[in-house]
Formats: sequence, structure tokens, C-alpha cells
Amino acid sequence: MLEALIWDVDGTIAETERDGHRLAFNQAFQSLGLHWHWDPARYGELLHITGGRERLVHDMDSRADAPADPAERVALAAVLHRRKNEAYADIVNMGRIVPRPGVLRLMEEARAAGLRQAIATTTSRTNVDALLGGWFGRQWQERFAAVVCGEDVIKKKPDPEVYERALTLLGCRPDQAIAIEDSLPGLTSANRAGLAVLLTPSVYFPRAQVLAQADAVSGAGVLAVCDSLDHPPVVDVARLRVLHEQAATGRSSG
Repeated sequence: MLEALIWDVDGTIAETERDGHRLAFNQAFQSLGLHWHWDPARYGELLHITGGRERLVHDMDSRADAPADPAERVALAAVLHRRKNEAYADIVNMGRIVPRPGVLRLMEEARAAGLRQAIATTTSRTNVDALLGGWFGRQWQERFAAVVCGEDVIKKKPDPEVYERALTLLGCRPDQAIAIEDSLPGLTSANRAGLAVLLTPSVYFPRAQVLAQADAVSGAGVLAVCDSLDHPPVVDVARLRVLHEQAATGRSSG
């Protein structure tokens, strides 16, 4: 029986990457006088590196004007990431990032139906607090039975740790929950934790790309693929229950 929904954040509940995080990184570069700029295409390439600080360090490998010493690169990445988070909060507070269609509706429907919900993301808690606090107010965490962020795990997606921790906090078995994700790293992370996934492709992780890559992931469990939760057939709690039951039947017959 379906008991919980576990939500990814960036790209899944909002298109935060291109018009939020990317712009904030560029503002952080400018604040330190760095002549670096991540255009939409470059940022899309960097998204295959999970984690903002990790993304920064990786990018420095290709820059002649980055610090030569690895320790200095890590230190610079920490400063840039902190400034980026501050800039991201400003962008969110200006109302420039909105929920993807159907997200708030499904969250409310799940809440009314008594399904527990969790956040499982490897972005920072500061970023999650800025985004969800802007939508739901300061007490936004009361809407979720578990919130697991980047600071709460050692390994980031595609490692399953973030989903395993969310399941532990929810008190759920993997077969009692559905993960909602937009990317291959997220899909892989959830699947490795034993979860089936509702895939909602995003700007940087379009349907064809994710599914083509997912073919190479052994046992990738995708319940359904929907470009929007509001596109017919609309994804509501009733449909999720049907998809979950069909997946459970498939597991038992297999």
C-alpha cells in the first residue's frame, strides 16, 4: 500500500537550475571579481556533477586563472557557494522561481489523503528553506514528515544515501513509497534505495535524454513519465495509487 511520497527539489518541484542557481553562481563570481560566467549550456554540462561546491571545484579544473593549489580551490569554492546561496535566496524572495505545474496541487492532495511526504535532496538546507519558506511560510517543514538535505548525507546522488535516510525517518519500506524525480542521478539514487520513481523531466534533463541514459541503469524502476503533473492524464493521488499497485503486482509476479 502506498504510504508516502518523497520529493526531490531542484528541477522537480521547480525549475530552479537555469533561472535560479545558475544566475546566483554568476552573481557570486562577480562579487569576487572573477571573470567567470556559466551560460545555460555550460551549466547544463556541470549539472552532471552533483553538489554546488563539487561543481565549482570541477569547473576550476578547466580554468587557467583558478588557484593551482587544490586546498585553495576547495576554500574558494566554499566562499563562492556561500555567496551563491545568499544570491539564490534573494532571487527566490523576489518571486522569480515558481512551482512547476501541479506540484502544489499534488502536495495538497497527498496531505488531505493522509500520505506522508518527505524532501530528499542533496542541495543545501539553506536553499530548500529559501524556496519552500517562500511558498509555505516559516513553518514549511511541518508539511513534511522528513527533510533530508545535502548537509545530512556523506554521499550525494546518485548514491542512495539521501533516500535511505528519508525512508528511515518516514518509517517506510521502499515498497511503501514513491520518489518523484527529474534527473538520471535522482532516478538512480532512488532506485538504488529500492524506490520506484515518478519521472518528471525538466529543462536540463529532458525526457529523451533521461530515458536513453536510464536504459543503461540495471533495474531502473520508472512508474510513469510526465512532463507536467497537470498534463492529461493528470497525476493525482488516485493515479499514483494505481501506478504503485501495478508496480507491486509486477514485482510479486516477477
